[in-house]
Amino acid sequence: MACLPAAPPALALRRCLGLGLFVLLCLSLGYALEKKVVKSKVGEKVGLPCCHEIPSSESLQNYRVYWQKNTTEVVLAYAEGKMISKHERYGNRTEMDARNLTLWISPVEILDNGPYQCVVQYLRFSQNSVVVCDEPVTLFVTADFSKPNITAEVLANSCESTEMVVRCSSYGGFPKPTLSGALDNESMVWNASWVSESSLSPYNVTGKRWLNVTKDISITCSVEYNGFAESTSLLLTKTKECVVPTVPPSYNVITASSIIIITFLLAMTLAARYLPRHVCSHCCKPQDSVEEGVKECMKPPVSSKVTSETSSV
Repeated sequence: MACLPAAPPALALRRCLGLGLFVLLCLSLGYALEKKVVKSKVGEKVGLPCCHEIPSSESLQNYRVYWQKNTTEVVLAYAEGKMISKHERYGNRTEMDARNLTLWISPVEILDNGPYQCVVQYLRFSQNSVVVCDEPVTLFVTADFSKPNITAEVLANSCESTEMVVRCSSYGGFPKPTLSGALDNESMVWNASWVSESSLSPYNVTGKRWLNVTKDISITCSVEYNGFAESTSLLLTKTKECVVPTVPPSYNVITASSIIIITFLLAMTLAARYLPRHVCSHCCKPQDSVEEGVKECMKPPVSSKVTSETSSV
């Protein structure tokens, strides 16, 4: 069938290759664009799927299967039903399913992280082979970080505020994490630093923040990695509470208080001195003269006994 130059590219491709070949090409492109990703934690068992499954009418003896990492490191290889190669680092940690060609790894290590590739060849004849599939799959390995530890060191203290440096640390995880935080549910940024021997080694992360605390406040530290997170919180307390001193009274207040006290004491003294004479003046009769009244008042009181005797006489 001749290709028509005036036809659209997609229609020309159908006419030139046929509908069946066109559909096969589209499926191949779809597989190429699709990225297979598998996630696992350190110590677990994980299976990496292959792009081909051997039909029940055939056996592994009709195929060559290569599982490789980073396109250069052969994990294991099978030919005509027998294992012909296996990487020493994987040792007894790997095996392959003889039907769906899945690569099983157990226990998973951090070094297993990365891209893998399953290459399947069909053996038509003893000398010739046809590549059935060649597809990548990526393994993301995760190692849990420790629960973050928050410490606070007081640098300076005053009645108004407490200056401190707060540190948050977590260790032993993978991959490289991000550190986030919050002050009373308001987001904050840590000054973070990471330590790791290599890109495929556990990470230790430390965050630092200087704060001027004017009241009790809660701080949160979160370590996030590969879709997982560990968090912890700590209440930061303003350590110094100052008592406002009592203001002494002024000089005028002291002077006025002294005058009042002295006046009161003087009044009491005068009252104690003149009160008896004032009472005695009531004992004198009004019609008496002043002189007689004074004499009468100066007389000592006569007892009731003497009065009785006089009456009898």
